[in-house]
Amino acid sequence: MKALTWIALPLLLGMGMAHATEPAAPPANPLAIVTQDGTALRAQARHSAAPQAVLWQGENLEVRGRTLDYLQVYDHRIERAGFVRASRVRIVSMQPGDAPELLAVVRFLRDAPGSEALGIAYTAAYLKAAPGKAIDAEPFDALGVMAERLARRASTNRTKALEQALSGQLEVVADYGVAIRSITGGDGVRLCYDGDAFRRVMAMNASAMQKATAALALTDPACIDPGLPPVQLAAFDSWRADLLDRVPREALPRYVQNRLHMREASVWSAIAFERTRSQQPAQQAASRAIDELAAVDTRALVESDRDDYNDAAIRVGASRWAALPVPKAGTNLHIATTAGRPGETCIQLLDRKHDTKAPLAQRCTYGTVWAGSARANAGGTALALAVQPMTSWRELWLFHVVGTQWVIDVLPPADDDPQLGYIEFAGWVPGDRQMLVAREARVNGRFVHRFEIMDMTSLATTRQADKPSSLSQFYRYQDAVWRSQTVSLRD
Repeated sequence: MKALTWIALPLLLGMGMAHATEPAAPPANPLAIVTQDGTALRAQARHSAAPQAVLWQGENLEVRGRTLDYLQVYDHRIERAGFVRASRVRIVSMQPGDAPELLAVVRFLRDAPGSEALGIAYTAAYLKAAPGKAIDAEPFDALGVMAERLARRASTNRTKALEQALSGQLEVVADYGVAIRSITGGDGVRLCYDGDAFRRVMAMNASAMQKATAALALTDPACIDPGLPPVQLAAFDSWRADLLDRVPREALPRYVQNRLHMREASVWSAIAFERTRSQQPAQQAASRAIDELAAVDTRALVESDRDDYNDAAIRVGASRWAALPVPKAGTNLHIATTAGRPGETCIQLLDRKHDTKAPLAQRCTYGTVWAGSARANAGGTALALAVQPMTSWRELWLFHVVGTQWVIDVLPPADDDPQLGYIEFAGWVPGDRQMLVAREARVNGRFVHRFEIMDMTSLATTRQADKPSSLSQFYRYQDAVWRSQTVSLRD
């Protein structure tokens, strides 16, 4: 058992800073925090002595003596004694009178990339030293920010030279009770902070900026476990929406309000899809998603937030049909849907001469069929339909005549593995051979946003551009309903 786990956060926080009413006994020996990565723990107090272990920033050590410029220490995490250079550690005092000095260091390290483990160590030291009544949301905000940044740095690191240091720092912060978990998704393995400090911020009397920082971290879609069952995922998304609604907006800078609008747009679009899947009313949720996206002030959009804006727009675009009522089917070329096997929807293509007993074409899917999206061309030889198999992935189904047969082709937003994207019908080109489509997707971390003229016979894109005005046919024949409803036409 470790004798001096003096800053194990779960124990400390679970006790509610008990020393506010009952002073804690001071440790028998002073404590030191390692300030530099790669610090050698040596068998003797000289540089030529063999190193017994390598220590990383943030490691806490019990100081048991001093020999020249070396400290004799004991590391309770690795359960080993030795000597370290005094210049590579900082002896800290955790008496109540020293708390302001510790907090000043925390404030400095909060926004110092690369010093997260050190900052977490000082934060824990402050929480131990400060009287309970003096502790507000600030140290928890700093702890969350540093833990989240460390997880992000470890996830995105591509430099082999930094791998060992990052691994060591992760082990150090884990010893303080900071939980960082692995999430396996379409982009590979990502490390995510579990958000305990941020949840404490949301429960405290924190500032608007602190609550915004916490809410954005806790609702990050990149840290959602893709293996969550649908029922749990729907409950989690409802929790995310409630959390974001609890953030006061008035005192926040416009760029932070933008971030909240973008995140809420993403969350409400997911809720709209989930409600549709469970046959609950989804129109209000989808409309909320569209409104939140429209509330983003693109003039105050930070450059680094552009990807998040595109991400939110694609998620909203994928589920936007939930905001619209399903129109009554006409007598010309149209579709009808029936229940298939459990969870399955079957689509039938009908016209004046072909009813549900003898459809022109039929196909079943486990995706959500947006019947209101069905658009037939003037010649009655083609019909476009939106089908959404996943929360952030919507396909375009094309029913069209090839020779004398009706064929159903499924057009995905991108050719790679589904991550995030939608493709939608944007208009018919006279002549029954070409169709206009809009496509947005994230593929291997890059965003694809383009407008295309597609040959329905070969399904090949004949022309494409990043805006409709660059294609004369697209500009001339784009569907008026599509233009009034799509989110692909934005700044």
